[in-house]
Amino acid sequence: MKSQKNIFVNRELSWLEFNERVLEEANNSSVPLIERIRFLGIFSNNLDEFFRVRYATVKRIAVSSNSGKRLYRDRTAKELLNDITLKSTALQQKSFQVLDSIINLLEKENIYFLDEKSIEPNHKEFINNYFFEYISPSIDVIILNKNKKFPMFKENLSFLIVRMELKNKIIQNAIIRIPKTLNRFVKLPSNKSISQIIIIDDIIRLHLKDIFKIFNPISISANMVKTSRDAELDFDDDISKSFLDKIAQSVKERSTAEPVRFVYDSKINEDTLDFLTKKMGINLDTDSIIPGGKYHNRRDYMDFPDLDDKLVYSPFYPVNISDFSHSDNTFERLKERDFLIHTPYNKFSYIISLLMKSSIDPKVKKISITIYRLSKLSKIASALINAARNGKKVIVQIELQARFDESANIKYAKDMQSNGVKLIFGSPNLKVHSKICLIERLENNSIKNYGFISTGNFNESTAKVYTDLTLFTSNEEILREVSDVFKFFTANYKKYSFKNLFVSPINTESRIKKLIQKEIVNAKNGKVAWIKIKINNLTSYSLIKSLYDASRAGVKIKMIVRGICCLVPGIKNMSNNIEVISIVDRFLEHTRFMIFNNDNKNKVYISSADWMTRNLDNRVEVTCPIFQNDLKQEINDIFEIYWKDNIKSSKVNSSKSNKPFYSKNIHRSQEKIYQYYLNKIEKS
Repeated sequence: MKSQKNIFVNRELSWLEFNERVLEEANNSSVPLIERIRFLGIFSNNLDEFFRVRYATVKRIAVSSNSGKRLYRDRTAKELLNDITLKSTALQQKSFQVLDSIINLLEKENIYFLDEKSIEPNHKEFINNYFFEYISPSIDVIILNKNKKFPMFKENLSFLIVRMELKNKIIQNAIIRIPKTLNRFVKLPSNKSISQIIIIDDIIRLHLKDIFKIFNPISISANMVKTSRDAELDFDDDISKSFLDKIAQSVKERSTAEPVRFVYDSKINEDTLDFLTKKMGINLDTDSIIPGGKYHNRRDYMDFPDLDDKLVYSPFYPVNISDFSHSDNTFERLKERDFLIHTPYNKFSYIISLLMKSSIDPKVKKISITIYRLSKLSKIASALINAARNGKKVIVQIELQARFDESANIKYAKDMQSNGVKLIFGSPNLKVHSKICLIERLENNSIKNYGFISTGNFNESTAKVYTDLTLFTSNEEILREVSDVFKFFTANYKKYSFKNLFVSPINTESRIKKLIQKEIVNAKNGKVAWIKIKINNLTSYSLIKSLYDASRAGVKIKMIVRGICCLVPGIKNMSNNIEVISIVDRFLEHTRFMIFNNDNKNKVYISSADWMTRNLDNRVEVTCPIFQNDLKQEINDIFEIYWKDNIKSSKVNSSKSNKPFYSKNIHRSQEKIYQYYLNKIEKS
């Protein structure tokens, strides 16, 4: 048997491997050019969140009393921080090369990036007007000196550090905050055959002497600097404050949290860099300090303008669910059978429609729903408020600790509360990540339940780009247990028995292990035994060990793991019956489902939970069985379509990690799945 340290991959380093796969999409010549530059933005945004959450966690351990212990199996926390910085720096450098390559290719399409040194005379009036009308009123300018405390901004900090040389060789520093209210990219007036873009950073550089005219500088320069701060929320013990107020206060305090990453323009003056790191309290031992290029905050590339229809993905149009029309009486149809929605291939509007119908249906008495992330203009929230206004009892479990969406959820929570919606906030130590809704309707003098259970958030914006499965059902066996989940939110000290649902933190891990064990028994008895799993992340060592046991027993295991994967496939006498792939494409793979052969009587489940300790022990998650045979077959079909992908899939944690399969016979799973649903519509 391999040593323990070789049978698991470190989760932080595995995540960086995933983000490298995202970067590969930016480097993939088959991806439309403008979409490639947007993938570069996704890569950068991912890296920002990684440092604010995961790196920050490791850093807290590194500076604690446990700093010398090997808490990461073969590494101390400080050694892991160093490994992360080395890998991140390498990826950062690669991303600069990818960006340069994309810019060169854009020029061949007559799209040009200009900077403050290359603008043309005919642009000067437009740029000058744009600066004084839009940029100048939006920027913050702060003069720095040795005694003045460094300012803190509300959001993740990104700024230009200005160095001025004044008379008598006096050096004066200042900072300019890049305005977030403006699009980073400004399209310049040009003839129809070409497009010319300038980044607002360069417009600011062009006007430095205008901004600092009062100093009459002899020379002036500006370099971009960016920091990421610890995003962990800290709560005080003041019992007089509501949980809503505590979350709001903790979100505000993020802006003054400890820095964990510092990225700077490698051409910055050394004295300026030294002055800045000391003023900001950058720790050279534990903070990740990364030299970079002229531009940072490249997450803004996610919003790069279309410019040319040929250089973006072709329009995508979700289809109806076969044999299920918006004009149907939804409640009557759900009495007949269950339905499965697979967004973005199917229309998310089915969910909104059911809630809107429920909000005005006199027979509907109560709606209970969990909310994790809402879109900025949420029709879900509007439907729930409308239901409350129409006299329905509406109960919303809203997760105020949804990372980086806390402020939006606080706003919606207050809005719903003021309109008569009853809010449940749960426990500070137990996030609610389940995606469930229960609708109680009075029929023939008794309550009939309807509802839906999903793998993804009830968010119409992300539903356009995240793949998720949602089960619509009136099955009482399932919905009675969904009702118990809502009771658990307010009385989690009571004991609940879930026969059909897996509910974290109560029984998810034990039920999954039981299903794996049954496949092991079947394999040992000479029966066909296999498991198919699609999840986002796999970090639970306990479940990985169960999968290793199954592999040794002869169970064939196929896994699609988009992000972190701590399991190592292909180890002789350990995991040689396990294959793992990852798929990164136009839509973010977010569906989570499991299929167990179960002696040829397949058991199929959809879930909100990844196979991570946090999802098994520290969150409320719901895994739901699929009972209906045609829906079980649909999920089986979808898995097989994914598994055959030879364009956007790559092997994970093998000798060919992050290297895509390329074949003359193109099988791109997301395109094939869309065709699968088009075919279902044609046949219905």
